[in-house]
Amino acid sequence: MPLEALPLRQSPSAVVARGRIVVCDTAARAGGVAAGQKLSTALGLLPALRVFERDPVREAAALDELACWGGHFTPTVSLQPPAGLLLEIGGCLRLFGGVAVIVDKALAGCAAQGWTPSWAVAPTPLGAWWLALAGGGVLANDLPALDSLLAGLDCRVPPWPAEVAARLESYGLRRLGEVMQQPAAGLRQRIGNGPLDELLRARGEVPDPQRLFIFPERFSSLLELPSRVEHAEGLAFAGHRLIVALCGWLQARQLLARACTLHIGHDDGTQSALALRFGEPCRDEARFLRLLREHLGRLQLAAPVESLRLTADETLLSGGDSASLFAEATAGEGAAACVERLRARLGEAAVQVLAPVAEHRPECATRWETPDFRRNSGFTAAGGGPADEPPVGAPPRPLWLLPSPQPLGEHTDGPHWHGPLQLLTRGERIESGWWDSGEMRGEMRGETCAEIPATGDIRREYFIARNRQGQQAWIFRDATGWFLHGLFA
Repeated sequence: MPLEALPLRQSPSAVVARGRIVVCDTAARAGGVAAGQKLSTALGLLPALRVFERDPVREAAALDELACWGGHFTPTVSLQPPAGLLLEIGGCLRLFGGVAVIVDKALAGCAAQGWTPSWAVAPTPLGAWWLALAGGGVLANDLPALDSLLAGLDCRVPPWPAEVAARLESYGLRRLGEVMQQPAAGLRQRIGNGPLDELLRARGEVPDPQRLFIFPERFSSLLELPSRVEHAEGLAFAGHRLIVALCGWLQARQLLARACTLHIGHDDGTQSALALRFGEPCRDEARFLRLLREHLGRLQLAAPVESLRLTADETLLSGGDSASLFAEATAGEGAAACVERLRARLGEAAVQVLAPVAEHRPECATRWETPDFRRNSGFTAAGGGPADEPPVGAPPRPLWLLPSPQPLGEHTDGPHWHGPLQLLTRGERIESGWWDSGEMRGEMRGETCAEIPATGDIRREYFIARNRQGQQAWIFRDATGWFLHGLFA
């Protein structure tokens, strides 16, 4: 953690504290550098060694980010500073299909984020922690198996004070199993109560409650890049690391994200923002990453990038999911995902839906809005109910409304459109709009807003009519004559 949490590092490298090596990478170890060495000794062995001071603040932030990611597996997460993470998975085994599945997913997630974990699974948190410190990669299914594994650990594995380990070694006790066999009363007088109490908790003989990690109310995670990135596509890997933390946070807090923002920090001190909006609220990691890649494919960077920050802007509570009786689109696919990709490629204003407006005048009764897929409710406008749901009790309205009413010819037998029209309904009187006569209103045309005259006051009598070809039209009559205003499908 002290080394991998640092940005802008190159191999061979090492982290130092108080003049001694804390940890080094593989290339440094190959050159003879080891943890605990004096810095002067390490530089003498490997003059090309790049040295970094330990940064506890950065390590704590990285551990919090990993804790958010741990929400993928369980809401019961605890921190074991400075570099430990405890996940209580006893209640999640059936959900994932067993310990092995959880371990594989956790290791894959760590690798995807660039972390090198040492792991262990045990019935007690302290037992699992000590086994991980010893090298990890072990699984203790029950307390007897844990007791056997702990007995083989060196007494220097638990993070006890150095004087405790030295005193145990002077007594000839080098393994925890040898310590377990000694009379407890005598050992407590010689090494204190702390180590033996911890040993009892590790073996599961006394309870060991943990302080739970509190997932933040709002997600905002900063990541400094290991090198300057000049092409937008190169931000995908770093963005993935932030996305997995976001999805874990959403899972733990039982939330769904509707919109988030990737704040991009450039090396010249400027900032830019990349908005990610989803067709429906979700927390699917693959879907988030796919949408990010679509946006990055169109993004032109103004300057090289040195940091990224991901924030969750719009979230809502997640409801329960029900399995479908019939086959449906694969999760993360379907119409909502298609709309997301189209908007990412063509622009936010290129894909919109018609939403109803509380207005009697047909020209003003709809507006363009951002599409939104509410869970289990279909295609909707962002501000209301389903976009194609008319008000209760409203007369039929045509699917196609002309941009402006078209004058119709009138004969002795009535209005004509491709022949005489037969009126199918009684007249529907619409008289409204006196308040905006002579004013201008804004209308979105593509990605720009155009100023056009307002509709103003109207007095019309609307009818549904049909001509001899079977075409149904929506027509009206006012003081100036007959007009065609819409067509029925």
